[in-house]
Amino acid sequence: MAVPVVDPARYGEQLEAKRERIINQFAHLEAPELEVFASPASHYRMRCEFRIWREGDELFYAMFEPDPERPDKKRPVRVDQFPVASERINELMPLLLEAVREDAVLGRKLFQVDFLTTLSGEALITLIYHRPLGEDWEAAARALEQRLGVMIIGRSRKQRLVLSRNHVWEHLTVEGRELHYQQVENSFTQPNAAICESMLGWALDVTRNSEDRDLVELYCGNGNFTVALAKNFRRVLATEISRTSVASAKANLDANDVDNVHVSRMSAEEFSLALKGEKGGRRVAEMGLADYDFSTVLVDPPRAGLDDESCDQLSGYERIIYISCNPDTLVDNLARLTRTHSITRFALFDQFPWTHHCECGVLLERRV
Repeated sequence: MAVPVVDPARYGEQLEAKRERIINQFAHLEAPELEVFASPASHYRMRCEFRIWREGDELFYAMFEPDPERPDKKRPVRVDQFPVASERINELMPLLLEAVREDAVLGRKLFQVDFLTTLSGEALITLIYHRPLGEDWEAAARALEQRLGVMIIGRSRKQRLVLSRNHVWEHLTVEGRELHYQQVENSFTQPNAAICESMLGWALDVTRNSEDRDLVELYCGNGNFTVALAKNFRRVLATEISRTSVASAKANLDANDVDNVHVSRMSAEEFSLALKGEKGGRRVAEMGLADYDFSTVLVDPPRAGLDDESCDQLSGYERIIYISCNPDTLVDNLARLTRTHSITRFALFDQFPWTHHCECGVLLERRV
């Protein structure tokens, strides 16, 4: 993918092109009118990573795009400012680069920098090296933390030094309610905070009047949707395979005083077997499946989408909320899911402006 070219004056034009693409791609499924949620035209991405590139005495941030002269190769593109990234990241970029240029301990064999920021301005910077990190690096990095007002983590092969903490706290406002999310370094979080607020608001809206039934959530991650949606249901059972994400989900439930959710560390495939009574063990027993009355399932799968067996499992629920980061796999999955369910709400979330990527939300309800 090429480095995005940001032109705020043309944002409406690029969003309309995405709207038309999605409408045309899903027209055969008789979807309802598409709800479109716009992103800020710039400075919307809360996290990003850059390579540190050296050419002679020059040291700069770089990203990569296809080389037109060698289609199988990529070439570095110098990045001094990055209007895709949050204003906090753009503020920190030159300050950090100046520090690593001036301090050989910080700059030696540094090859990548990852930024993780929040709407309130918290910042966590990960410096990744091709060398072991010692006490001299730690002293220099702690001084840099103080100077920049950030948190720093150092990484190298088989080494990870967390100087302050390994996460930031994001605060999202959804329907007038402030939600608190621990977002851990090097684990998945929604990159566009403004669009994340829109997604959570939409999911709340499509699940109203469900307080006497239960929700099951697959691929719950750090509890992004779980925290927001718990108030709309009697109980919630959420599953996630990543140990780090499960720990964050539990921390986020505590931070938001949510007490009607059980998070279980297992894959969607394992959960399917548990529902069929084909998988036992301590984790399955702890879920207490017999006590649930599921009306709704929420699934937010990887870009590869769902296999046929997983789609068939979803078809057993009255309502399906499908959040997708890949319209191509979504349209294939919906061809199967609409055999039993109708699409009653359909949304486009412009999570990644200035790229071809689209995030979609679909509500399916079982046909009478």
